[in-house]
Amino acid sequence: MFLNPSKSLFLITLISGTLISISSNSWMGAWMGLEINLLSFIPLMTNSNNLMATEASLKYFLIQALASSTLLFSVILLNQNNFFAFFFPESNYIINLMINSSLLLKMGAAPFHFWFPGVMEGLNWMNSFILMTWQKIAPLMLISYCWEVNIIFIIIVISVMVGSLGGLNQTSLRKLMAYSSINHIGWMLSAMILGENSFFIYFSLYSLLSLSIIYLFNSFKMFHLNQLFSLSNSPIVKFCLMISLLSLGGLPPFLGFLPKWIIIQNLIESNQIFIVSMMVTMTLITLYFYLRITYSAFMMANSEIKWIFNLNQNNLNYSTLILSIFSIAGLFLITLVFNIF
Repeated sequence: MFLNPSKSLFLITLISGTLISISSNSWMGAWMGLEINLLSFIPLMTNSNNLMATEASLKYFLIQALASSTLLFSVILLNQNNFFAFFFPESNYIINLMINSSLLLKMGAAPFHFWFPGVMEGLNWMNSFILMTWQKIAPLMLISYCWEVNIIFIIIVISVMVGSLGGLNQTSLRKLMAYSSINHIGWMLSAMILGENSFFIYFSLYSLLSLSIIYLFNSFKMFHLNQLFSLSNSPIVKFCLMISLLSLGGLPPFLGFLPKWIIIQNLIESNQIFIVSMMVTMTLITLYFYLRITYSAFMMANSEIKWIFNLNQNNLNYSTLILSIFSIAGLFLITLVFNIF
């Protein structure tokens, strides 16, 4: 993708659109940044050799256009709020709710998630990674300017529930990662409520762990659950996939537990016991289907195929091993640094 000049250009404008949105001092500037971001991502998604990619790009365009038009309409109403407030005293709350809904639809948070797994199913792994990580930055930063806290708490609970339960009956790895991403949106929103530092820590580690998993899936061209049972080329690769998935799920010895630990501790100090209980319980369900993915790696006696793909196996092993070691030792290293300083 990066060797194609036009794709590289669209990737630069995609990044620029997000930066324009989060650095804008007006809603119109933020809307323009979101539109630049949208119109840059569509050419990256399309593939003339893959009809599913074309269908996914059309779905994505229609949903994002609906969300953008709702946002623009809400912003225009916000500028005319003095006129509406005279007739409708609750107009400010309704306009804020419309802005929140449009931004939640843009990032694919539940209950506005209906398009997200379907779009992910039609994309390749690198575009899926962009959709799961980078495309969430601008809506999350914009929603932090005007959220209604009570509504956001409801969205957090629904997101972790849908993300957990929706992934239980999936056999497509892309849909599994999509529902996992919806679950993590709930955690990201709660991190954003606590502060931008918590959000930055959570988002950075989530992006790193997602990258390590998607790098493995992309290298072996795996898209469905049954393909994992033939992943017997290297025990190191299977070990790395197992560690990365358990870390993404937030199992305590691994690095992925650190951002969840920060959020749980801060929410308990804020007396949000119900929210924390729901989030932790539902995340245990996501751990169940992560364990189902890594089932073949846990098996001591598994079948191995005679032929393997023509990959540079050593480089793949070393790169995945480095990412996995970071997942295992990262929590200990960070706590050591905190204790020293």
